[in-house]
Amino acid sequence: MKTHQNSRRTFLKQSAAIAGGLGLAANLPFASAAPRMQNKLPKWKGFNILDFFSPRSLESGKETPEAYFQWMADWGFDFVRLPMAYPSYLKIDYDKNITIQEVRKIDPRKTDKIENLVHLAHKHGLHVSLNLHRAPGFCINAGFHEPYNLWADEQAQKDFYFHWKYWAKKYKNVSRTKISFDLVNEPCAREDMNDQHSKRSAVPGDIYRKVAKGAAETIRKQNPDHLIIADGNDIGSKVIPEIIDLDIAQSCRGYNPAIISHYKAPWVFKDTKNLPMPKWPGQVGDQYLSRAMLEEMYKPWIALVQQGVGVHCGECGCWNQTPHDVFLAWFEDVLDILSQNGIGFGLWEFDGSFGLLNSGRSDVAYEDWYGHKLDRKLLDLLMKA
Repeated sequence: MKTHQNSRRTFLKQSAAIAGGLGLAANLPFASAAPRMQNKLPKWKGFNILDFFSPRSLESGKETPEAYFQWMADWGFDFVRLPMAYPSYLKIDYDKNITIQEVRKIDPRKTDKIENLVHLAHKHGLHVSLNLHRAPGFCINAGFHEPYNLWADEQAQKDFYFHWKYWAKKYKNVSRTKISFDLVNEPCAREDMNDQHSKRSAVPGDIYRKVAKGAAETIRKQNPDHLIIADGNDIGSKVIPEIIDLDIAQSCRGYNPAIISHYKAPWVFKDTKNLPMPKWPGQVGDQYLSRAMLEEMYKPWIALVQQGVGVHCGECGCWNQTPHDVFLAWFEDVLDILSQNGIGFGLWEFDGSFGLLNSGRSDVAYEDWYGHKLDRKLLDLLMKA
């Protein structure tokens, strides 16, 4: 077996070679004279479902109705990603900071609700990807105090593996065509783990490898055929060359540039009042935004597919403050680039401010869909991807 250092050198060489070949074909940006390798992952298309997204989400009583899964299947979608905050299924006092001693206090009554949602999705033929959106010691979002740091503390890593052992054992006998395990949402290093706007950077590659390898080994002790996915480093934006020898798929994002996807989002921009108006394509602030910038951004991910690593876009979409026509023009380019390279996607989200239903946009002529507000133009775009 190759060492991960040798694998990384091979990856970089192949990435450079592929990128060079891409540059020769101006009108066919992803054409290649050499035979193209098919994505190792299916081209899943679907949605993120947020029932368990926040630490207190199971207290809210919100439950995705079975009809949603039926509509997804009827429209030709086959994928659901479940971002889970691990505290949501613990037996703890949410009005106090969690302690290390409480991190493993799983409440079966709460995990039953997660299992029921998985069952409903499977009933309608949808692949389910379980994701720890908040893992012990790390979350891209603030708002909940973590007692340690996943990337720095051994105990946090052991507790991370404990949670993945729990879920891998639950689905020990379920086929990889129906279930996958997305290790941790949008990894990054952060100066202050509990400060939303503190400076962020990529997790050091050797540390990410250690944590991903430990989790993968834990999961595969339950079933050696379990399908495992790792989100790209630096908030999902960068491929992870350090793990390409571990038979772990990788997940990119469809949020670039943030001025389009997260226009006026207070959790992204400190100053939401003085942002330039988004355009696509066009000059926005000091940058010209175009399809070419997206093609450049996705080159490393396409190179990863060509090296035989499965790639999926686990999250993509646009908050409801971006003008709808700008959103659709940008998103059509995102989906087209992914689709041309056999990469599927999970829209964030199905129902809500980023979603297909009830997004609350002020500039959409919604279609009434069984009492919900359906963005038909967005649905048509997603269906043709």
